[in-house]
Amino acid sequence: MTLPRSLKWIAGVFLASVVLTVLCIAMFGWNWLRGPIERMTLDKTGRELIIGGDLEIRFDWPWPYIHAGAVTFANPGWARERQMVAAEAVEIAIDLPQLLRQNIVFSEVWLKRPVIFLEQGVNGQKNWLLDLNQQDESARIRIDRLTLDHGTLGYDDAGQKTSIQSELSTSNAQPAGAGLAFTAQGQYKGLPLKARGNGGPVLGLRDERTPYPLKTEFTVGSTKVKADGTITSLLKLSALDMRLAVRGESLAQLYPLLGIALPETRAYAIDGHLLHSERTWRYEKFSGRIGNTDMTGTVGVDTGGKRPAMKADLVSSLLDFADLGPLIGVRAGPAQTDTPIPKTAFTPARARVLPDLPFKTDRWDSVDAEVTLQAKAIRHAKALPLENLVASLSLRDSVLTLKPLNFGVAGGQLNAVISLDGRKDPIEAHVQVRARKILMAKLFPTVELSKSSMGQINGEFDLAGKGNSVRRMLASSNGKVGLVVTRGEISKLMMEKAGLHLWEILALKVAGDRLVKLRCGVADFDVKEGIMHADALVFDTEITTLVGTGRIDLGQETLDVTINQKTKNTSPVALRSPIYIRGSFAHPDVKVDQGRVAVRALGAIALGIVNPLFALIPLIDAGPGSDSDCRQLVREARALPRSGNKTTGPRK
Repeated sequence: MTLPRSLKWIAGVFLASVVLTVLCIAMFGWNWLRGPIERMTLDKTGRELIIGGDLEIRFDWPWPYIHAGAVTFANPGWARERQMVAAEAVEIAIDLPQLLRQNIVFSEVWLKRPVIFLEQGVNGQKNWLLDLNQQDESARIRIDRLTLDHGTLGYDDAGQKTSIQSELSTSNAQPAGAGLAFTAQGQYKGLPLKARGNGGPVLGLRDERTPYPLKTEFTVGSTKVKADGTITSLLKLSALDMRLAVRGESLAQLYPLLGIALPETRAYAIDGHLLHSERTWRYEKFSGRIGNTDMTGTVGVDTGGKRPAMKADLVSSLLDFADLGPLIGVRAGPAQTDTPIPKTAFTPARARVLPDLPFKTDRWDSVDAEVTLQAKAIRHAKALPLENLVASLSLRDSVLTLKPLNFGVAGGQLNAVISLDGRKDPIEAHVQVRARKILMAKLFPTVELSKSSMGQINGEFDLAGKGNSVRRMLASSNGKVGLVVTRGEISKLMMEKAGLHLWEILALKVAGDRLVKLRCGVADFDVKEGIMHADALVFDTEITTLVGTGRIDLGQETLDVTINQKTKNTSPVALRSPIYIRGSFAHPDVKVDQGRVAVRALGAIALGIVNPLFALIPLIDAGPGSDSDCRQLVREARALPRSGNKTTGPRK
């Protein structure tokens, strides 16, 4: 057969096919294709497609349009609903160039009164995947633009405790400014969800060129979100530009939405500008409040690494110190310290003051973070004279580090470095604190007698412990705690009260207080398994030396300290009794040895009966009559026996 004859034969076959197709369409319309399409769909997917209405095709290069009425497409057998899609009418624009490359792409889909149910099974199956097992991610139909005319959409994911039902409507025929409107309700990751909003008339599911306008507000659990802006490609989220306002009970409750661990906080409300492109997200120039603290700044997240990397710069013009409580595990609400506490060796949980809520370290590997916070001013209780805050937080590979954590305290500085290793269970913690040039007069502003005192406090804390809360870390801690007071003067009335010198107290009350020289003050504790043993506890002035012994139990939050006075000047009337500091951190109990005081008082009464002048003899405290060297006092204090596990002095 020659080439011309072969070409004529091929052309004849093609023309015959065209003529046959035209005759079929003329006699039966396009409906004769319904059967082949339904059989092919069942063969490829194992799921039934039914076209109950007329089938029409019109050609518009490069997208031929298919219109079908009364269409249903079944769900796989494991799904909760029988049908995945049911619609009164369907119109599809097929991307012919993609089809020739064996890619099924619907450039446009229009559905009239559809009911769509999407579901993800517990074994990872997804009903929108069209392979026989619903697990091949490539076995899906790509839809670029979607229009729903009065539709219902449901989504279920039992593994994520998510079930959402929504009502949507879009129409190109609506007036300018109108378009999509939707409502939704159900639960998202176990939290109740409600949403409503509106957007453009056509859903740009994969449109990479046209930003889709969207305005919505929704509530997930106690978190409320308002957003207004544009999204490019609703499925890929290629780009985003929105005004975003968020409020809730705690930033930590954003974890189900973001998949990123944020700290526990008090109730918050923030408003800012959210931008996204490629793998970066930025929440820019936001402002708002966390508790009573104002907060501004910018947060950025890069999703291109092993885990999201967050960087945040935060500034507060007025930070309420109480708002930092939830960050370290302080329970919300007032401390329960008004209920009488039983007189036992252990402090009930309801009366404890150290933070005891556990850190959620299982979320720490969800993000790497670098966060800086500066507070220009701090609102605090009068008994806590804080002045400013500079903090830098780093979270990498589940290890959280605060370096530095600096406070201005009573005219001085408190500089801390804190490390929490969340890879270990329980957490391994290490805390180093340096106190420098803290002024005594400002440190105790609520104590009237300390206001005129002068002197600087310097100190070093170095503790390491294990635990999933601050209380448990301190209860197991080991290390050293030391404080030194130098270069100052102190209220004479305060020291006379500490020495129980009744005559001098009365005289100063009449004549007025004055300052006496402060020679030295030292508090040196050795910490083992959460118990602070006093190696040296000395406070020396020109009139009285106070020497303490005892211990502080950080685990049970109990005090067991005894202070003895050494008077340097003769006092005509002094009770001369040790001072006992007992009780719990929440309810400290300070008292004298009532037995010794009673003996001295009875002695005075007995001598008074013999001679009224003798009544003062038991109350006279002659004192050593000389000053002592501070270093020698510290050596003597360290030589004193520790109280160990025994309690000294009387208890109630």
